[in-house]
Amino acid sequence: MFENSKIFGFERDFAGSLRCIPMITRQKLDMIGIKMTLRQWSRLSHEERSRLVDMPCQTQSEQDAYRAFVLDRIAARADEPVRYLGEQGLEEWQQSESVPQAVLTQAQTDLVAPPTSQQWAALTPLERFALIKLARSQHENENFVPALKEFGIL
Repeated sequence: MFENSKIFGFERDFAGSLRCIPMITRQKLDMIGIKMTLRQWSRLSHEERSRLVDMPCQTQSEQDAYRAFVLDRIAARADEPVRYLGEQGLEEWQQSESVPQAVLTQAQTDLVAPPTSQQWAALTPLERFALIKLARSQHENENFVPALKEFGIL
């Protein structure tokens, strides 16, 4: 069942009810190379959305099962095709050695100190993923500073 603790505080208003795709699910979708639209997400039942939050997606077999479930649910519920992400490689959020340029740029834009290399390395992969997504997003970067605060950087 859906555990609210998997939803960050900065996203509770819009993702806590699962009306929007939470970061934990967005990360898993990135891991399997699928871009789910908000329209496709909204066509899923609450139970299906909860399952996508809770399903494991670390090992290759878990990723295969997650991908199969996503593809099945999009085919069953949505009237639009699956969109695949480009070539998958080692994503920036998986790299803890250096703070990505997008995060540095967004911090400068918001007039706050960016994470230090040590702070970046101490973040969980999901926290790094969230900061990168928030830094790159055209409509969600108002949550960048709240995320930095929640993650103990500010």
